Amino acid sequence: MNSIILQIALAAIPAILAITLHEAAHGYAALALGDDTAKQAGRLSLNPIRHIDRVGTIILPGFLLLFQLLTIGRVLFMFGWAKPVPVSAWKFKDPRRGMALVACAGPLMNFFLAWVAALLMPRPTDVVGNGFDYLDAAINQHPLVGLFLFYFMLTNLVLGLFNLLPIPPLDGGRIAVGLLPLELARGWARMERFGIIVVVLVVFLLPHLIPGFDPFGQALNTIVPRAISLLLRLAGHDIGGGDVRI
Repeated sequence: MNSIILQIALAAIPAILAITLHEAAHGYAALALGDDTAKQAGRLSLNPIRHIDRVGTIILPGFLLLFQLLTIGRVLFMFGWAKPVPVSAWKFKDPRRGMALVACAGPLMNFFLAWVAALLMPRPTDVVGNGFDYLDAAINQHPLVGLFLFYFMLTNLVLGLFNLLPIPPLDGGRIAVGLLPLELARGWARMERFGIIVVVLVVFLLPHLIPGFDPFGQALNTIVPRAISLLLRLAGHDIGGGDVRI
């Protein structure tokens, strides 16, 4: 029982922190660009309760948590989202570019937090082999701290990368709207009404219905180990040759 509670805490706390700071970053970016809507709404807060979305913060992460614990006995993946921070684009000098900059702030915050986790990751004293063994050794020598920081790094990387998908209303979609020529941007912005349906179908449903179809999962399996290896190297870890194994 205690082991399950620990697994839940180690998976849930990093997810809550990642989502909360992601949304707060949007609000602070908007404020820096002249929009105080989030501030007036009380959303410039590090209190997770102010950012809770019933589906994205509670139901979906809870389902993923229980499903993994009941099927494989541990948590390998967590995902969710918070209630979007309100932004009044008309308050920006250039609304389209302003929204793109605000959208960038969330994923950038997640990547920064992942790097901080890499900085804090304990350095193992006895690593046999190359980068493949580095994280295993760090977690085995410092189980609680190492596992928490690994989950924190992984959660922030996945959340940041997921939000960069160029589909409105994800951050990547809003960045695309800010970069595309005006006519294309208008058409792309209209996708926001059903963009989340596309995301749910492609990322969550179709991979379970069509064998071998999992573009996002396959991309993550390629990108995330390389990204974690890069973060560890940037944080001064000597992981040797190759990428880490997760």
